[in-house]
Amino acid sequence: MKGMLAMTDIFDILGPVMVGPSSSHTAGAVRIGRMARTLLDGRPVRADIGLYGSFAETGRGHGTDRALVAGLLGMPPDDLGVPGSFAAAAEQGLAFTFRTVQLRGAHPNTAVLDVTAEDGRRLVLRAASTGGGRIRVEEVNGVKVDFTGDFNTLIVRHRDIPGTLASIARELSKFRVNVANMSLCRDRRGGGALMVLETDQRVSAVTREMVAEISGVERVTYYEREAD
Repeated sequence: MKGMLAMTDIFDILGPVMVGPSSSHTAGAVRIGRMARTLLDGRPVRADIGLYGSFAETGRGHGTDRALVAGLLGMPPDDLGVPGSFAAAAEQGLAFTFRTVQLRGAHPNTAVLDVTAEDGRRLVLRAASTGGGRIRVEEVNGVKVDFTGDFNTLIVRHRDIPGTLASIARELSKFRVNVANMSLCRDRRGGGALMVLETDQRVSAVTREMVAEISGVERVTYYEREAD
């Protein structure tokens, strides 16, 4: 409309600070790998990585494969070691494979990472690189989720017991942590549930410990938002 200015995020114009060549194929892929490492909550030693759409078709030329492995090793998008991540993985004991996967209705830049930690713990994560280095996590261990990593994110696995949500909210409130977005999924009534809370403030280790002690809570994982 005449006389009105469209507001544009400066991030959309400049893009992320990264090792190239592509923000969606490289920076976003690194962030997907880092997210998987964080949610695994342990050092990954094996990764089976499925690539879909553009990731599968042009990812190698754009360095998507190296970017995902770099993220699994904990490198940030601007780390100069990203292009050499395969060699770094060999040094750090991370074995990995790539394959093409078929997904219905998925974003063209989607990856499915099946990652195993040195203690045997396993994580299956599905996430998409949505452009400009941003990502969207869509599935964790078969449970549908929807979060971006743009916020500090607390992920709580718990039993579907009445009052759990209220107890978690109470602990966060005690430590003055404000919830920006929240989603809750369960496999069945009274079964397992997964709560994802995106927060404005950092969630301290003490706060996370208090949440972990709530009856019915089985595991607490935390992703801290990357600094701008």
